[in-house]
Amino acid sequence: QLISAYAKILDGASNGSDSKKLRVEEAPPSRVIHIRKLPNEASEAEVIALGLPFGKVTNILTLKGKNQAFLEMGTEEAAITMVNYYTTVTPHIRNVPVFIQYSNHKELKTDASNQRTQAVLQAVSAVQSPSSDVQEILAAASSPVLRIIIDNMFYPVTLDVLQQIFSKFGTVMKIITFTKNNQFQALLQFSDPVNAQQAKLALDGQNIYNSCCTLRIDFSKLVNLNVKYNNDKSRDYTRPELPAGDGQPSLDPTVAAAFSKDSNSHSLFCSLSLNVLVSSADFRFSNCLLCLHFTSSRPACGSNAGVYGDVQRVKILYNKKDSALIQMSDSNQAQLAMSHLNGQKMYGKIIRVTLSKHQTVALPRDGLDDQGLTKDYANSPLHRFKKPGSKNFQNIFPPSATLHLSNIPQDVTEDDLRLLFSNAGGTVKAFKFFQDRKMALIQMSTVEEAIQALIDLHNYNMGGNQHLRVSFSKSTI
Repeated sequence: QLISAYAKILDGASNGSDSKKLRVEEAPPSRVIHIRKLPNEASEAEVIALGLPFGKVTNILTLKGKNQAFLEMGTEEAAITMVNYYTTVTPHIRNVPVFIQYSNHKELKTDASNQRTQAVLQAVSAVQSPSSDVQEILAAASSPVLRIIIDNMFYPVTLDVLQQIFSKFGTVMKIITFTKNNQFQALLQFSDPVNAQQAKLALDGQNIYNSCCTLRIDFSKLVNLNVKYNNDKSRDYTRPELPAGDGQPSLDPTVAAAFSKDSNSHSLFCSLSLNVLVSSADFRFSNCLLCLHFTSSRPACGSNAGVYGDVQRVKILYNKKDSALIQMSDSNQAQLAMSHLNGQKMYGKIIRVTLSKHQTVALPRDGLDDQGLTKDYANSPLHRFKKPGSKNFQNIFPPSATLHLSNIPQDVTEDDLRLLFSNAGGTVKAFKFFQDRKMALIQMSTVEEAIQALIDLHNYNMGGNQHLRVSFSKSTI
């Protein structure tokens, strides 16, 4: 309805005669600019780029059927500078001259929460620098190609990982990967420049895996990628028939067929899943974690994972007993545990936690002795999150030296708790009871000591079948 209203207003004052044109141009200065005779294929980004050299662009409304647009500048002064400049220099979009004048409107009353419009505004504005001119901004804004650099590449990043991440924002057409200056880089082409803008806005600076593999994204000056081979270094998803090239792995025919059917459907070969974007990309993750380098004689990783979700099963790997598979209740809990526990130090070792390609941990078959390497915790009384809406969901924090204690019996003193936690192998630096004395904060000397204390003392029987609850705290003493 809003667009129709604007279209009706324009019907009497556009497309036409000198008298109509004169009447519109006599409108007083306004921070809303009326742009006419746009080419059919003009994008919002290209229209926004006309205004960026003169100041902040705060809103846009395009009328595709009328080949017109309204552009709202941040200030009236910016709009006046823009109109004065384009009075002497005719602006062009896609080599087509366009006409600019003040609008009768003082502001654009559109839905400011329109996510697509806001994404375009922010992405195109991010291209601007003090030295940018209109053509430079237009070139970047209209490119569907992104240049991607991976910093801190602790884990390998494949072409298929990139395709899985970026396809959330639109159809990925082509990808070329290469190494330059000892850095893994890629060029990735979308079907639409707006998809490239939205992907850059959402993903630039994000990590693919926890605390590593950081995406650095810029717009490329290229507008089209020329892919000669489909292999592990380059791929054209629109041309599955391309050869693999000399010495390069060929694509499996079934995979090639999948490319031609639906370029958004593949999530190939990713045994590690993606921290990036549990919220912004909505990928489906595994429920299972692979925990590496913990001490197999202690259920360290499983105990800590229980702070971030309900552990269902744990399986220590037979041929690699410092590693285990841990099944959580759902993929969100698995992702949360991975993001908080990967890289933490336990018992003198840095543990590595990733998402597994397995969806469940299989129990041993009846009658088969697996030497106690697999445990089922589905009915464990230790589960913190089995009640929907539990307050425990609001108290999930990264590992810290300060622990939160709850369910403390009334007759237990500060000295009792200090002694208990000291005996767990750490040094107590500070202690503080809450007013009701049913809860307290206790600070260990290091995060590693706090992790060990939580493993040893969560659910500790304090007497009278009253069990201590231990979790990480965001507070300090």
